[in-house]
Amino acid sequence: MRRPTLRTGVRWKISIAITAVGALTVMALSLVVHNAARVSMLDNARDLQLDRVLFAQRIYETSKQTRFGAKLNDAALPADLKAKTDRGRKATSVAEGKNGVPDIWAAVPVGNGDVLSLHSTFTDRSSNVISDLDRALVIGSVAVVFGGCALGILIGGQISRRLRKAAAAATKVAEGHTDVRVRDAIGGVVRDETDELARAVDALTDALQERLEAERRVTADIAHELRTPVTGLLTAAELLPPGRPTELVRNRAQAMRTLVEDVLEVARLDSASERAELQEIALGEFVSRRVAVLDPQVVVRVVHESWVNTDPRRLERILGNLLGNAAKHGKGPVEVTVEGRVVRIRDHGPGFPEALLREGPSRFRTGSSDRAGHGHGLGLTIAAGQARVLGARLTFRNAAGSASAPGGAIAVLWLPEHAPTATGSFPILPPQGG
Repeated sequence: MRRPTLRTGVRWKISIAITAVGALTVMALSLVVHNAARVSMLDNARDLQLDRVLFAQRIYETSKQTRFGAKLNDAALPADLKAKTDRGRKATSVAEGKNGVPDIWAAVPVGNGDVLSLHSTFTDRSSNVISDLDRALVIGSVAVVFGGCALGILIGGQISRRLRKAAAAATKVAEGHTDVRVRDAIGGVVRDETDELARAVDALTDALQERLEAERRVTADIAHELRTPVTGLLTAAELLPPGRPTELVRNRAQAMRTLVEDVLEVARLDSASERAELQEIALGEFVSRRVAVLDPQVVVRVVHESWVNTDPRRLERILGNLLGNAAKHGKGPVEVTVEGRVVRIRDHGPGFPEALLREGPSRFRTGSSDRAGHGHGLGLTIAAGQARVLGARLTFRNAAGSASAPGGAIAVLWLPEHAPTATGSFPILPPQGG
């Protein structure tokens, strides 16, 4: 069973991390500052209280009178303070008073076992100072937290944008645009780990491109070298006397020749050197005529006629491969529908393999045995390659059905509104006026 996952962006992760660290830091600093200020003010209050009781002691020793609120042998004197004065020491003490306001005590022995003490509460002014300090600390903490969050969003956003650009460029590379470089896509002045990732992906792309190019050259060379002996074998087979063995030899030689020609065509399409020879044609009429020649049993339905600028030879090649695939691996009836610039070819067989729907057609991979157990997987590969030359898009999907009655396979060819130029690129159109 798959565990639930929570997906978040790098921007928010960095923002949360910076905000959390900032919040913990300002909380710790606020507690330290609050406690340090409170202790300092209490120490000052104790020193002031001690000075006052010493002054009251001098008056008492000269006049035997208590002044400034001093008391002689106060019954409420804290026990710890009483113990210190019993040893002949002057001392101060802080006790928890009512409503949480500290009581400041100061006491001094005056002889004959008597103790002169002075008691007062922590002044309102000091409490106000602490309150103002706490308020300032809270405001400062909130400002720091929000500032850290904004800084995290800024930094995380920059990293997130660079990663998204890198991912987009890598996706284009995966789609076959091997001229795209991730390092150029992310740009920027700041150098960080994203650039290292971009350089690694670009190096991987270059190595993969070199390997694919080497494989393409080897495949093309092998197919080219086989072309002459296979042609000779086919010619020699024509000279054999009639019979079942001769027919088998001719069929196998013709199949080998078709395979060699298909491999050469795939190699040419992979080299990206193929260019379309464009003509303006009525798509519905063209498809109807070509399908009637390729397979007269196929029903063609033109929903909406449209004029397109395309290469008729390559378009016919695409139609032939798709119809051949439907006839070989699907079941009738096979239907062709033309609607504007879109051509749909549907059979009523078991449908395309899941691997093909997920990854697209691939050479020498035929998929499941129920649909593509025969052949070499080159038909759809060539059709997809020819569609790229035309600037078109070829998609594959399966129609809805059931286990007892499959819906069949549907191949859809989307011809572009603007055909590619002689160099393979697309024209830059002037902006439309309002």
